[in-house]
Amino acid sequence: MTTVTYNIPNINCGHCVHTIKMEIGDLEGVQSVDASPESKSATIVFDAPATEQVIKDLLTEINYPVSA
Repeated sequence: MTTVTYNIPNINCGHCVHTIKMEIGDLEGVQSVDASPESKSATIVFDAPATEQVIKDLLTEINYPVSA
């Protein structure tokens, strides 16, 4: 199991958190998603077949790109 935390500047409210949890949570292999508008971050726990690249690509696709 892999745990990653990403800085996502576009998280502004509960709706943002809900969208991220629903979209990323639907990826096969994702165990949990926790996001916060206060810290503007998301912590994701996952196993294969999910990968960091797949997660980052989906976050970008739903307008919550990971900050460098």
